[in-house]
Amino acid sequence: MAAALPPLLQPGSAMSSESSKKRKPKVIRTDGATPEGKRGKGDGDQDLRYYSEECEVDLRDPIKDYELYRETCQELQRLMAEIQELKSRGIKDNAAEIDERRVQSCVHFMTLKKLNRLAHIRLKKGRDQTHEAKQKVDAYHLQLQNLLYEVMHLQKEITKCLEFKSKHEEIELVSLEEFYQEAPPEISRPAITLSEPHQQTLARLDWELEQRKRLAEKYKECLTSKEKILKEIEVKKEYLSSLQPRLNSIMQASLPVQEYLFMPFDQAHKQYETARHLPPPLYVLFVQASAYGQACDKKLVVAIEGNVEEAKALYKPPEDSQDDESDSDAEEEQTTKRRRPTLGVQLDDKRKEMLKRHPLSVTVDLKCKDENVLHLTFYYLMNLNVMTVKAKVATAVEMTTAISAGDLLSPDSILNCLYPGDHGRKTPNPANQFQFDKVGILTLSDYVTELGHPYVWVQKLGGLHFPKDQPQHMVTADNTLSASHMELTVKLLRSRLQSRLALHKQFASLEHGVVPVSSECQHLFPTKVVSRLVKWAAIPYEDYAKLPYTKDVIEAGLAEDTHLYYMALIERGTAKLQAAVVLNPGYSTLPPIFSLCLNWKGERTGSNDDNIRAMESEVNVNYKELWGPKPGHQLLTNQLQRLCMVLDVYLETEPHDTSVEGPKEFPQEKMCLRLVRGPLRLKPFKFNYPQGFFSHR
Repeated sequence: MAAALPPLLQPGSAMSSESSKKRKPKVIRTDGATPEGKRGKGDGDQDLRYYSEECEVDLRDPIKDYELYRETCQELQRLMAEIQELKSRGIKDNAAEIDERRVQSCVHFMTLKKLNRLAHIRLKKGRDQTHEAKQKVDAYHLQLQNLLYEVMHLQKEITKCLEFKSKHEEIELVSLEEFYQEAPPEISRPAITLSEPHQQTLARLDWELEQRKRLAEKYKECLTSKEKILKEIEVKKEYLSSLQPRLNSIMQASLPVQEYLFMPFDQAHKQYETARHLPPPLYVLFVQASAYGQACDKKLVVAIEGNVEEAKALYKPPEDSQDDESDSDAEEEQTTKRRRPTLGVQLDDKRKEMLKRHPLSVTVDLKCKDENVLHLTFYYLMNLNVMTVKAKVATAVEMTTAISAGDLLSPDSILNCLYPGDHGRKTPNPANQFQFDKVGILTLSDYVTELGHPYVWVQKLGGLHFPKDQPQHMVTADNTLSASHMELTVKLLRSRLQSRLALHKQFASLEHGVVPVSSECQHLFPTKVVSRLVKWAAIPYEDYAKLPYTKDVIEAGLAEDTHLYYMALIERGTAKLQAAVVLNPGYSTLPPIFSLCLNWKGERTGSNDDNIRAMESEVNVNYKELWGPKPGHQLLTNQLQRLCMVLDVYLETEPHDTSVEGPKEFPQEKMCLRLVRGPLRLKPFKFNYPQGFFSHR
C-alpha cells in the first residue's frame, strides 16, 4: 500500500516530521551579531528550513503534476470505495484497516492541496508575465503613435512649404519684352537676369516699384487738380441752389393765374395726358385699372412709365416725316453701298424689330394689409399685338433668407398658373407663329426673361381676345372684356402674393427643423408628437421624377415642370420618413401632394404597404381638415405636422419583434381604440379631439 502512494509525501515518519515542523517552527534571529558568528552546526540544514514553493514551481513539470493529480484522484476514489465496502460489512476487526486507509486518504488530500497551491502560483506568474508583456506592447504602441504624429506633423509642414505663395505672385508685372525695352540697364541687368530667373524676378519687382513711385506722384498731382475743379463746382452749385427758392416763389405766385386759366398741373392730369399716347390695349388696362382702384380698391396704384417723346414719334403724321424719310433712305443707300450686312445680322435686326416694345408701359402696384407690394409692369409688343407682364415683390420688412424659398418670389414663377394652365410661355396670338417662322424664332419662351410673360389673363385685362376656332385678322381692345376680368384677377394676384409670403416665412422655420403650428390649429394634433422634421429642401423636377414612389403622381398628371418640388425628412429613432412634396402654383386653393417612403426595417412605400398609402391619404385626401383659418395658408405646415403624428402612430402600433432582445424600440404612447382593423390591417390614424384618442376612419 505504501509503495502505491505518490512520491510527494509518504505516510509514517514523513507525515510526523511535517506535523512536527508545523508545531515547532524554527526561527533564525540575526539581530545583535553577524550572520557568520551565528553559523555553526545548523548551517547545513539552512536549505531545509527555508522552503519556497515559488522556486519549486519553476523546477516542476506541469504535465507531470497533472498526471500526479489524476493518479491521486483515482487513488482517493479507490480508498473511499474500500472504506465504504469495509463499513458495509460491519465487522469490528476492520476498524484498523479503515483507519489505515483514512490516513492514506489524508495524505492524498495533502497532495491535492499542494498541487492546488502550485496551480495558483503558476496562474499568478502567467498573469504577471502577460501584464509585463502587455505593458511593453503599450509602451511600443505609444512610441508608434508619437512617431506617427511626428510624421504627420512633418508632412503638414512639407505641404505648407510646397504650397507657399509669395506676395509678388499676386502682382501683375509687365511682360519681359516691355521690361527689357523700357527699364534702364542698371535695373534690368541683361547679362545677369537673362540667365538667372531669381535675379530676373527681383529686377522686375524693382522696376515695378519705380513705376509705382512715378504713378503715385502723378496721382498726387491729379488729386490737387481734382480739388481745384471740385471747388469750382461747389461755387457753381451754390449759385444754382440759390435759383431754386426764386423759382419756387415764382411758381407760387403763378398759382392764381393757373386757377384762373383752369390749368391744374397735378399728377393725375399729367398721367391722363400721357395716357393719350398709349397703345389701345395699354390704354384699356390703364382706364379699367384706374376705375377699379377708385371705386373698389384704394390700395391699387396705377401709373404710366416710359419715354413720352418716343411714343409721340411713333404717331407722327406722314407729311411731316417725308423729308426725314427721304434723308434716311439716302443715308441707308450710302451705307448699303459701303457694306452689305450678312444674312445673320439681317435676321437679328428683324427679330429685334419683331419683338420691339412700345416705349410706354403701365405699372400697377397691389398693396396688402401688411404693406407688402406686388409691382406689375405691363408692356405691349407692337408687331405681335400681345401684352406681357413683369412682376416684382417688395416686402415691408426684410424677410429671413430661406434657401428652399428661392423660387417662391421669383419674378419668373410667382405669376405662373394664376388661372389653370396659363403658363405664360407661348404667345396667345395664333398669328404670331407665322411671323416667327419668317425671322427664325422657334418660340417666344426664349425671350420671356427680357420681354415678360404673355399670360392669357394679361391679354384679357388689355381687352384682347384671340379665338382659336375662328382666327381674326385684327384683334382690337375691348373695354367690356377688361372690366369683366379685372376684379377676379386682382383678387387672385393679391391672394397669390399673400400665400407666397406666408410660405416664405414657413420655409424659414422648416429649414431649421421647426414645424410652425398656430394656436387655432393646435386642436388638430395631440399634445406630444415625438417624430420631428430634420430636413426641408427644394429639389428640381428631374430629381422628383427619378424617385420610384412618385410615378403614380406623375402618371396622373398632378406633377408638371411649372410646379414647385420639395423633399422633407422626418425621423424618429431609426425610422426615417421621406416625403416628396408637389406644391401647385395655386396653393393654398390647390393642396400640396405628398408621396411617402419609410426607411425602417426595409423600404416601405404606398405600393408595398397599405398603411403608408393610408398615411398619404391622411394628408392628400383629408386635407380640408387641415386648412385652418381662412385663407388656409397654414395647410402645408399642418400637413407636415400630421405626417409626424401619423408616423408616431405607425411606429408605436407595430408589433414587437420577439426575435430581438430588449425593450420595444417605440413604446406605445398614443391611446388607440383598436390597433388594426380589416383585412388590410390598417392602423388608427384619425385623431379625436378633445378625447385625445386615435381611431379608424
